[in-house]
Amino acid sequence: MSVRAIILRAAGTNCDVETEYAFRLAGAEAETVHINRLIRGEVSLGDYQIFVIPGGFMYGDDIAAGAITANELKHRLREKIDRFVSDRKLIVGICNGFQALVRAGLLPSVNGATWRQQATLATNDSCHYEDRWVYLKAEPGSTCPLIEGVDSLLYMPVAHGEGKFLVEDTTLLTTMMTQGQVVLRYVDRNGNPAGYPWNPNGSVLGIAGVCDPTGRIFGLMPHPERHLLPTHHPRWTREGLKERGDGFVIFKNAVRYAEKT
Repeated sequence: MSVRAIILRAAGTNCDVETEYAFRLAGAEAETVHINRLIRGEVSLGDYQIFVIPGGFMYGDDIAAGAITANELKHRLREKIDRFVSDRKLIVGICNGFQALVRAGLLPSVNGATWRQQATLATNDSCHYEDRWVYLKAEPGSTCPLIEGVDSLLYMPVAHGEGKFLVEDTTLLTTMMTQGQVVLRYVDRNGNPAGYPWNPNGSVLGIAGVCDPTGRIFGLMPHPERHLLPTHHPRWTREGLKERGDGFVIFKNAVRYAEKT
Protein backbone atom coordinates (compact mmCIF):
# COMPACT_ATOMS: atom_id res chain seq x y z
CA MET A 1 0.00 0.00 0.00
CA SER A 2 1.31 3.45 -0.92
CA VAL A 3 2.32 5.96 1.73
CA ARG A 4 -0.29 8.70 2.09
CA ALA A 5 0.59 12.25 3.09
CA ILE A 6 -1.95 14.88 4.13
CA ILE A 7 -1.01 18.52 3.52
CA LEU A 8 -2.92 20.91 5.76
CA ARG A 9 -4.15 24.22 4.41
CA ALA A 10 -6.21 27.18 5.56
CA ALA A 11 -6.68 30.80 4.53
CA GLY A 12 -3.23 32.22 3.83
CA THR A 13 -1.36 28.98 3.16
CA ASN A 14 0.77 29.43 0.04
CA CYS A 15 3.18 26.48 -0.12
CA ASP A 16 0.66 23.62 -0.06
CA VAL A 17 0.79 22.85 -3.78
CA GLU A 18 4.59 22.73 -3.84
CA THR A 19 4.65 20.50 -0.76
CA GLU A 20 2.07 18.15 -2.24
CA TYR A 21 4.17 17.92 -5.40
CA ALA A 22 7.29 17.19 -3.32
CA PHE A 23 5.69 14.17 -1.67
CA ARG A 24 4.32 12.92 -4.97
CA LEU A 25 7.80 13.22 -6.46
CA ALA A 26 9.11 11.17 -3.51
CA GLY A 27 6.61 8.39 -4.23
CA ALA A 28 3.74 9.14 -1.85
CA GLU A 29 0.07 9.71 -2.47
CA ALA A 30 -0.38 13.30 -1.31
CA GLU A 31 -3.55 15.29 -0.77
CA THR A 32 -4.13 18.88 0.31
CA VAL A 33 -6.96 19.12 2.87
CA HIS A 34 -8.52 22.20 4.46
CA ILE A 35 -8.20 22.24 8.26
CA ASN A 36 -11.97 22.58 8.68
CA ARG A 37 -12.53 19.22 7.00
CA LEU A 38 -10.30 17.57 9.61
CA ILE A 39 -12.02 19.39 12.45
CA ARG A 40 -15.48 18.37 11.20
CA GLY A 41 -14.38 14.76 10.72
CA GLU A 42 -14.98 14.74 6.96
CA VAL A 43 -11.41 13.49 6.52
CA SER A 44 -9.75 11.04 8.91
CA LEU A 45 -6.16 11.81 9.95
CA GLY A 46 -5.73 8.10 10.67
CA ASP A 47 -5.93 7.32 6.94
CA TYR A 48 -2.50 8.92 6.43
CA GLN A 49 1.05 8.13 7.50
CA ILE A 50 2.50 11.65 7.17
CA PHE A 51 0.85 14.84 8.43
CA VAL A 52 2.34 18.06 7.03
CA ILE A 53 1.77 21.69 7.93
CA PRO A 54 3.34 23.64 5.05
CA GLY A 55 4.69 27.15 4.79
CA GLY A 56 2.67 30.24 4.16
CA PHE A 57 0.77 32.68 6.33
CA MET A 58 -2.10 30.63 7.74
CA TYR A 59 -4.82 32.98 9.03
CA GLY A 60 -2.63 35.88 7.93
CA ASP A 61 -0.27 35.32 10.88
CA ASP A 62 -2.65 37.50 12.92
CA ILE A 63 -1.61 37.73 16.61
CA ALA A 64 1.71 36.01 15.87
CA ALA A 65 3.08 33.67 13.20
CA GLY A 66 1.42 30.25 13.51
CA ALA A 67 -0.45 31.18 16.70
CA ILE A 68 -4.01 30.68 15.43
CA THR A 69 -3.07 27.42 13.72
CA ALA A 70 -1.44 26.30 16.98
CA ASN A 71 -4.69 26.90 18.86
CA GLU A 72 -6.64 24.93 16.23
CA LEU A 73 -4.24 22.01 16.63
CA LYS A 74 -4.27 22.17 20.42
CA HIS A 75 -7.94 22.71 21.09
CA ARG A 76 -9.77 21.22 18.09
CA LEU A 77 -7.49 18.45 16.78
CA ARG A 78 -5.60 17.38 19.89
CA GLU A 79 -7.17 13.94 20.32
CA LYS A 80 -6.69 13.07 16.65
CA ILE A 81 -3.08 14.23 16.68
CA ASP A 82 -2.32 12.33 19.90
CA ARG A 83 -3.63 9.15 18.28
CA PHE A 84 -1.58 9.85 15.14
CA VAL A 85 1.59 10.30 17.21
CA SER A 86 0.95 7.18 19.30
CA ASP A 87 0.74 5.21 16.04
CA ARG A 88 4.39 6.23 15.38
CA LYS A 89 3.54 8.31 12.33
CA LEU A 90 5.36 11.40 11.05
CA ILE A 91 4.48 15.07 11.51
CA VAL A 92 6.38 17.70 9.52
CA GLY A 93 6.10 21.47 9.89
CA ILE A 94 7.76 23.78 7.36
CA CYS A 95 8.27 27.48 8.14
CA ASN A 96 4.77 28.60 9.20
CA GLY A 97 4.07 24.95 10.05
CA PHE A 98 7.16 24.88 12.27
CA GLN A 99 5.94 28.02 14.03
CA ALA A 100 2.56 26.35 14.62
CA LEU A 101 4.09 23.16 16.03
CA VAL A 102 6.30 25.15 18.41
CA ARG A 103 3.50 27.38 19.64
CA ALA A 104 1.19 24.38 20.08
CA GLY A 105 3.82 22.66 22.23
CA LEU A 106 4.34 19.69 19.90
CA LEU A 107 7.95 20.84 19.53
CA PRO A 108 10.34 20.46 21.21
CA SER A 109 8.26 18.51 23.76
CA VAL A 110 11.23 17.99 26.08
CA ASN A 111 10.68 15.81 29.16
CA GLY A 112 7.25 14.75 27.95
CA ALA A 113 5.87 18.31 27.98
CA THR A 114 3.66 17.77 24.91
CA TRP A 115 1.13 20.55 24.31
CA ARG A 116 3.02 23.01 26.52
CA GLN A 117 4.99 25.73 24.74
CA GLN A 118 8.69 25.56 25.67
CA ALA A 119 10.19 27.56 22.82
CA THR A 120 9.28 30.21 20.30
CA LEU A 121 10.22 31.55 16.89
CA ALA A 122 10.74 35.23 17.50
CA THR A 123 11.18 38.22 15.19
CA ASN A 124 14.38 38.06 13.16
CA ASP A 125 17.32 40.02 14.58
CA SER A 126 17.34 42.06 11.37
CA CYS A 127 13.79 43.21 12.26
CA HIS A 128 12.65 42.55 8.73
CA TYR A 129 11.50 39.74 6.46
CA GLU A 130 14.40 37.54 5.32
CA ASP A 131 14.14 36.04 1.84
CA ARG A 132 17.48 34.44 0.97
CA TRP A 133 19.25 31.12 0.37
CA VAL A 134 21.08 29.54 3.31
CA TYR A 135 23.47 26.67 3.97
CA LEU A 136 22.38 24.00 6.43
CA LYS A 137 24.31 21.32 8.26
CA ALA A 138 22.68 18.16 9.56
CA GLU A 139 23.48 17.73 13.24
CA PRO A 140 25.41 14.52 14.03
CA GLY A 141 23.50 12.31 16.42
CA SER A 142 20.07 13.67 15.54
CA THR A 143 17.27 11.17 16.09
CA CYS A 144 15.23 12.50 13.16
CA PRO A 145 14.91 9.95 10.31
CA LEU A 146 14.30 12.70 7.75
CA ILE A 147 17.99 13.62 7.58
CA GLU A 148 19.25 10.05 7.50
CA GLY A 149 22.27 9.74 5.22
CA VAL A 150 22.75 13.51 4.88
CA ASP A 151 26.50 14.11 5.21
CA SER A 152 26.93 17.21 3.05
CA LEU A 153 25.65 20.76 3.31
CA LEU A 154 22.11 21.47 2.17
CA TYR A 155 21.22 24.65 0.31
CA MET A 156 17.66 25.94 0.68
CA PRO A 157 15.78 29.23 0.75
CA VAL A 158 14.27 30.87 3.81
CA ALA A 159 11.35 33.29 3.70
CA HIS A 160 10.13 34.49 7.08
CA GLY A 161 9.90 37.40 9.48
CA GLU A 162 9.74 35.35 12.69
CA GLY A 163 12.32 32.58 12.57
CA LYS A 164 14.61 33.14 15.55
CA PHE A 165 14.48 29.92 17.56
CA LEU A 166 14.63 30.52 21.30
CA VAL A 167 13.99 28.25 24.30
CA GLU A 168 12.66 29.12 27.73
CA ASP A 169 15.90 28.20 29.52
CA THR A 170 19.39 26.89 28.81
CA THR A 171 18.72 23.62 30.63
CA LEU A 172 16.08 22.75 28.07
CA LEU A 173 18.52 23.49 25.25
CA THR A 174 21.14 21.23 26.83
CA THR A 175 18.59 18.42 27.08
CA MET A 176 17.65 18.89 23.42
CA MET A 177 21.28 18.57 22.39
CA THR A 178 21.77 15.47 24.53
CA GLN A 179 18.65 13.80 23.15
CA GLY A 180 19.49 14.52 19.51
CA GLN A 181 16.62 16.96 19.02
CA VAL A 182 18.63 19.59 17.15
CA VAL A 183 18.36 18.49 13.52
CA LEU A 184 19.64 21.32 11.29
CA ARG A 185 21.83 24.36 11.85
CA TYR A 186 22.60 27.42 9.77
CA VAL A 187 26.26 27.52 8.69
CA ASP A 188 28.42 29.35 6.17
CA ARG A 189 29.43 27.88 2.82
CA ASN A 190 32.33 26.05 4.51
CA GLY A 191 30.07 24.42 7.08
CA ASN A 192 31.15 26.59 9.99
CA PRO A 193 28.87 28.36 12.47
CA ALA A 194 28.46 31.99 11.45
CA GLY A 195 26.37 35.05 12.13
CA TYR A 196 24.18 37.12 9.83
CA PRO A 197 23.46 36.66 6.93
CA TRP A 198 24.41 32.96 7.14
CA ASN A 199 22.17 32.71 10.18
CA PRO A 200 19.33 34.81 8.77
CA ASN A 201 17.34 35.30 11.98
CA GLY A 202 19.69 35.01 14.96
CA SER A 203 18.51 31.59 16.17
CA VAL A 204 20.31 30.35 19.26
CA LEU A 205 23.22 28.08 18.21
CA GLY A 206 22.15 28.63 14.60
CA ILE A 207 19.26 26.20 15.01
CA ALA A 208 17.20 25.87 11.81
CA GLY A 209 15.27 22.67 12.55
CA VAL A 210 14.37 20.54 15.57
CA CYS A 211 12.48 17.36 16.36
CA ASP A 212 10.70 15.90 19.37
CA PRO A 213 12.46 13.22 21.48
CA THR A 214 11.16 10.44 19.18
CA GLY A 215 12.46 12.14 16.04
CA ARG A 216 9.08 11.68 14.37
CA ILE A 217 7.83 15.25 14.77
CA PHE A 218 10.10 17.55 12.79
CA GLY A 219 9.99 21.27 12.11
CA LEU A 220 12.29 23.52 10.11
CA MET A 221 12.27 27.14 8.98
CA PRO A 222 13.92 26.72 5.53
CA HIS A 223 11.78 25.57 2.59
CA PRO A 224 12.88 22.16 1.22
CA GLU A 225 9.91 22.15 -1.20
CA ARG A 226 11.49 25.13 -2.98
CA HIS A 227 14.63 23.19 -3.90
CA LEU A 228 13.35 19.91 -5.31
CA LEU A 229 14.55 20.12 -8.87
CA PRO A 230 18.13 20.91 -9.89
CA THR A 231 16.91 23.94 -11.86
CA HIS A 232 15.55 25.45 -8.63
CA HIS A 233 19.14 26.24 -7.62
CA PRO A 234 19.79 29.96 -8.22
CA ARG A 235 23.19 29.26 -9.84
CA TRP A 236 22.49 26.10 -11.79
CA THR A 237 23.53 27.65 -15.11
CA ARG A 238 27.00 28.36 -13.69
CA GLU A 239 27.53 25.42 -11.33
CA GLY A 240 25.80 22.63 -13.23
CA LEU A 241 22.89 20.39 -12.38
CA LYS A 242 22.55 17.85 -9.62
CA GLU A 243 20.25 14.87 -9.98
CA ARG A 244 17.87 16.39 -7.42
CA GLY A 245 17.61 19.60 -5.46
CA ASP A 246 18.87 19.51 -1.88
CA GLY A 247 15.41 19.64 -0.31
CA PHE A 248 14.24 16.43 -1.98
CA VAL A 249 16.10 14.18 0.49
CA ILE A 250 13.81 15.26 3.33
CA PHE A 251 10.67 14.18 1.49
CA LYS A 252 12.28 10.97 0.22
CA ASN A 253 13.41 10.02 3.72
CA ALA A 254 9.94 10.73 5.09
CA VAL A 255 8.36 8.38 2.57
CA ARG A 256 10.98 5.69 3.18
CA TYR A 257 10.41 5.87 6.92
CA ALA A 258 6.65 5.61 6.51
CA GLU A 259 7.05 2.61 4.23
CA LYS A 260 8.95 0.77 6.95
CA THR A 261 6.51 1.50 9.79
